[in-house]
Amino acid sequence: MPGTSGTLFAWLSFLVLTTRWPDIFTPAIWGIIIVLGYFIGVWACEVTGQHLGVSDHGAMVWDEIIAFWLVLVLLMPMTFKTQLVAFLVFRFFDILKPPPIGYFDRRFKGGFGVMFDDIVAAFFTLLCFALWRVLN
Repeated sequence: MPGTSGTLFAWLSFLVLTTRWPDIFTPAIWGIIIVLGYFIGVWACEVTGQHLGVSDHGAMVWDEIIAFWLVLVLLMPMTFKTQLVAFLVFRFFDILKPPPIGYFDRRFKGGFGVMFDDIVAAFFTLLCFALWRVLN
């Protein structure tokens, strides 16, 4: 449930920030936040995992936050229904980790591994949306 909570936090914070300050939280600014957040997350998850003795502890949800912000910013503008479907599809990929996500989750450890498998889940979520748009 922590990953779902982290994804819900990402969704809520994205909505609040882009609604309250749309001139500040533009797609370009979100891009900078996501890139910086990714690299900070690699470091933070590495250090946190070492201190907890578990490389991908469930309490670490920064990976879900950064990955779902990526999904949301690349789907802008979007309806609530699109956001909900994006949430469900992202959680599907993040929880079940179908190939190749599961491979990356097993292969890469430490902070990079924690962050990378969620970015791949975000990529597959966006791929589903791209295929859906092409087919409709």
